[in-house]
Amino acid sequence: MRIKIMLVAVMMMASSVLGAFATMAQDTNEVNILYWQAVSTLNPYLSGGTKDIDGSALILEPLANFAPDGSLYPVLAEDVPTLENGGVSEDLTQITWTVKEGVTWSDGTPLTLDDFIFTWEYCTNEESGCASVQFFEDVESMEALDGNQLQITFSVPKPFPYNPFVTQQAPVLNSVQFADCLGANAASCTEANFGPIGTGPFVVEDFRANDVVTYVRNENYREEGKPFFDRVVFKGGGDAESAARAVLETGEADYAWNLQISPEVLNNMEAAGNGVVVVGFGSNVERLMLNQANVDPDNENRSLTLEGENPHPFLTIPAVADAMSLAIDRDIIATQLYGSGGVAACNIVNGPPVNVSETFLGCSQDIEAANALLDEAGLMDTDGDGIREADGVPLVVQYQTSTNAVRQSTQALIKQWWSEIGIETELRNIDAAVFFGGDPASPDTYQKFYSDVQMFTSGTNGPDAESFMVRWICGADPTPENGWLGRNVPRHCDAEYDALFEELTQTGGIEARAELVKGMNDILIENGALVPLVFRGSVSAHANSLTGVEINAWDSEMWNIEDWGRS
Repeated sequence: MRIKIMLVAVMMMASSVLGAFATMAQDTNEVNILYWQAVSTLNPYLSGGTKDIDGSALILEPLANFAPDGSLYPVLAEDVPTLENGGVSEDLTQITWTVKEGVTWSDGTPLTLDDFIFTWEYCTNEESGCASVQFFEDVESMEALDGNQLQITFSVPKPFPYNPFVTQQAPVLNSVQFADCLGANAASCTEANFGPIGTGPFVVEDFRANDVVTYVRNENYREEGKPFFDRVVFKGGGDAESAARAVLETGEADYAWNLQISPEVLNNMEAAGNGVVVVGFGSNVERLMLNQANVDPDNENRSLTLEGENPHPFLTIPAVADAMSLAIDRDIIATQLYGSGGVAACNIVNGPPVNVSETFLGCSQDIEAANALLDEAGLMDTDGDGIREADGVPLVVQYQTSTNAVRQSTQALIKQWWSEIGIETELRNIDAAVFFGGDPASPDTYQKFYSDVQMFTSGTNGPDAESFMVRWICGADPTPENGWLGRNVPRHCDAEYDALFEELTQTGGIEARAELVKGMNDILIENGALVPLVFRGSVSAHANSLTGVEINAWDSEMWNIEDWGRS
């Protein structure tokens, strides 16, 4: 009863909807979705928020989605253009999509190639404030060809040309409905933004900003017999814990998103037997960075490599990085601190599967081997204080991260393990707003990295890894000259790595690119500038009776809602 009262309190603006929400969660004609962040608009071009992108995914569609395994899945396109099938030009400056014939908008009018060209012009208008403008970067022109083909030409070679109209962040808009919404008028087109006409499985019946959206089936949807539900209620509000309870304990909802709560609490809820926790893994990895530059506070060039002339006194010794990695029990960190939302990681690139190197699969803790490595390197404890030295410099590291309960627990575990191999660790945590703030005047940002070791999570922006691997090329360090905003946080530099990255920028084809990414991953691990810890996933939950759900960390979690049903 307490949970129901809590949910009503946080959702009081939609009490009429909630009356049915709690009693119809198992209805075969209706599915109830609970996001603890409410939908504000159904036009993803005017919002970068996940809840808005997911809310619009029931209505608007792209040419292709990324599937849960990171592969491209055609939606409005007949197939995926590649170099091999001739859909991508040899010089990598053009991609030609064939759009499915006979697709109609929900109002019954035909989808045309002009709708795609209009959407590109809509988003790239400088006055529109388009949140997805990066998806159309370097697009020089779009042309409608015979055979319902859309030819996109780039101003530069695009080895990975799958950005325009790919994923739910870049769907096609109805050019008639949005005709008067170009440029500065984009945000004021309330009727279109709150009720877009789409090609997707559902249409908007009622939209209440920052509260609830009610959808009904699109009678003009191109797949016969789909969707399987007549109605969808997409509710917002509350918090992650109450959302999880609504699905896993009380059965008041069918699907709950982004359950950022402790594994113990989530596991206890799941034990009630009403629902199941699902996890989608993309590429996010919690990792340690070992500073390759000297960070002595008395050094006027603190945290600057000076092209290798100012190295860290011992973190650039291969045996030290290898031993620090060997001493860590990743399985304990992943299972005890992350639960179903984390897997022990040995690679810096963990997804999609095509990009994952097998060289470092499996990295078990081995304290004895770690000590042997340091002994063989001559790094001994000469004064009996329990701390090894390198040329007289004690192996003492400061280890910093953002303030977060899970991260502080991780720090404590690693400090203990490193003490067992003769490395002393000083722990430091910094408020996340400061740590990730990027203030060039602050000494506490992750970019400035005035510490020996630091930890945080990030991953690729999509399945292609180029924008991720560029972070570790020579000369990309944060420095005073670039306002400490360089991307190469650990100050890594390796000529072989840079050569592979340069080749990546000129290579087309997913398989060929994946081989280069694997090689770069191996160099990063071997060089010891990065120590991966946990491959982190996105955690949601759904009712046991809900079928067809495939959680997707690469795209909207609503990417295949037309396939959802009730058992």
